[in-house]
Amino acid sequence: MDNNAVVIYVISDSVGETGELIAKSSVKQFESYNYEIKRYPYHNSVEQIEPILEEASKHKKSLIVYTNVVQETRDFIECKAKELDLHTVDVMGGPMDQLEDLLGYPPLREPGLIRRLDENYFKKVEAIEFAVKYDDGKDPRGAKKADICLVGISRTSKTPLSMYLANKLYKVANVPLVPEVPVPDEVYEKDVKRVIGLTCNTEKLISIREERLKSLGLAGGAKYANLDRIREELNYSNQVMDELGCIVIDVSNKAIEETAELIIEYMEKNKL
Repeated sequence: MDNNAVVIYVISDSVGETGELIAKSSVKQFESYNYEIKRYPYHNSVEQIEPILEEASKHKKSLIVYTNVVQETRDFIECKAKELDLHTVDVMGGPMDQLEDLLGYPPLREPGLIRRLDENYFKKVEAIEFAVKYDDGKDPRGAKKADICLVGISRTSKTPLSMYLANKLYKVANVPLVPEVPVPDEVYEKDVKRVIGLTCNTEKLISIREERLKSLGLAGGAKYANLDRIREELNYSNQVMDELGCIVIDVSNKAIEETAELIIEYMEKNKL
């Protein structure tokens, strides 16, 4: 490399993508100049960083770009850089100082927070895709793979609960209980603590199902909303849940969020 080129050292206590992007964007504004970018991810100790600064001081033109957030590390970089007569860019310092002044309290100063947020985002997407794939018993194998398997008759909030819990990073499969359709073996083979039964009183189910029929443009007297049929389904579902030995939640007068919180509390209590 040209001895007159600029060497930019990007030091980070996380991946270092932000620092590298800023370095590249900045140096591109000086298109006629040769440069090299050296990235050092997950560097947050004096022992790791000091040799990098020593190396940088040997180059005619070098720049230190850092995104570290731990104050002791930041102080060391600035102090050592002054000692070695190095130029530095503190990427996080300015924005954090201004936000601290604006909000009135100090930052967490925890390395890698944004990456952890990104990881949660992808886990959430994965959980939502799982809930869609294994909704309404489409594939019984989902019951085996799921963190939580919801069972219940039609209109006991299985699908909206699955989606809500997916947003809390749980992979949820739901299986409808229908008297004429055998319950998949995968449900019986699953750890019973991960099976959640959902039930509802007859009056509420009639009301919900009648509304569902209206939305589909169907007659209110259909078997789907018939009292005797609903009682038959509830008796069947109670029998299945008894056989499984699973926890049962009555969703009759509960919002989706309330039922979901009960399930999450149960999962956390059982360390699942």
